[in-house]
Amino acid sequence: MYEIYVAAGFEAAHRLVGDFGPATRTHGHTYRMEVIVRGERLMNDGTLYDIGRLRPAVEELAASLHYRDLNEVPDLAGTNTTAEAVAHYCWDKLAPSLNDQGLDSLTVRIWENSQVYAAREDSLA
Repeated sequence: MYEIYVAAGFEAAHRLVGDFGPATRTHGHTYRMEVIVRGERLMNDGTLYDIGRLRPAVEELAASLHYRDLNEVPDLAGTNTTAEAVAHYCWDKLAPSLNDQGLDSLTVRIWENSQVYAAREDSLA
């Protein structure tokens, strides 16, 4: 199995709903988004996927969340903006352009700090 990794960061605010103590108040994180694509086979040029295409897509997605209140982002509004929900949102934004590219899976990790992350991993159609 081969894999390619790209990371990008963004600053964003959010608030959680439920029994999350102080996290129910608006607060911010310096998020780190890690994106990993995996596949069994390399293309004829010896690559799994063009990292020159993956990096801009990841950076563009991170930029769209930078200095935003995640609770106000379309497709996240009305969602409890946990790290799991943000990972799901980012996975859904990236996956369509990666389908039918010979890749097996996509993993998106959302780090809220250097010790805590949530991830979504799923196969690509």
